[in-house]
Amino acid sequence: MESVLPFALLCFTSFFTLVNPLGTMPVFLSMTNGMTEEERHKIVRKATIVSFLILVSFTFCGQFLFQFFGISTNGFRIAGGFVIFKIGYDMLQAHYTHVKLNEKEMKTYADDISITPLSIPMLCGPGAIANGIVLMEDATDFVMKGVLIGVIAVVFILTYCILRASTRLLQLIGETGNNVMMRLMGLILMVIAVECFTSGVKPILEEIIKQGIHG
Repeated sequence: MESVLPFALLCFTSFFTLVNPLGTMPVFLSMTNGMTEEERHKIVRKATIVSFLILVSFTFCGQFLFQFFGISTNGFRIAGGFVIFKIGYDMLQAHYTHVKLNEKEMKTYADDISITPLSIPMLCGPGAIANGIVLMEDATDFVMKGVLIGVIAVVFILTYCILRASTRLLQLIGETGNNVMMRLMGLILMVIAVECFTSGVKPILEEIIKQGIHG
């Protein structure tokens, strides 16, 4: 990264799309059907705080986990690219979320839906975690690391505001508007996934070619 601004823009675009508060809105409303606004606000507040803490923890601890399990960063970029691409593809088809819930599961989670499934895996899923770990590797100095954490915080503040106002927002943009936004964000996410995949494949191919030449 040559400057902080493009890095911050990449962080915001990828995290906002992966957290996907707009796509979570209809599912959130269906899960909290019959609840008061105060109860919904309490669920949203808890879900966003928990999601933020989990995502930041994985973002910071990802490199230690790599070392512990002997996983290469490039291998994780390739796997993360596949995960993010799949989520982006689902969004391009205007699927509200990659998490599917039936009535029985909704009743099971009714006691504390703020943790599961709202926080994990809807707001803080494998795609967001993979993205956080990869971007922390790209953050070469303390300024970029600070920008990364700051952007994650901003995304979850926006998520809190969007879900809190979900009833009014869904009425305002309508189902068609929501589907259009989902498709656009899905396309952006697929492009980011391809970049993530190629950045992981390139060093591996270069190493293979180098070994072939010297061999």
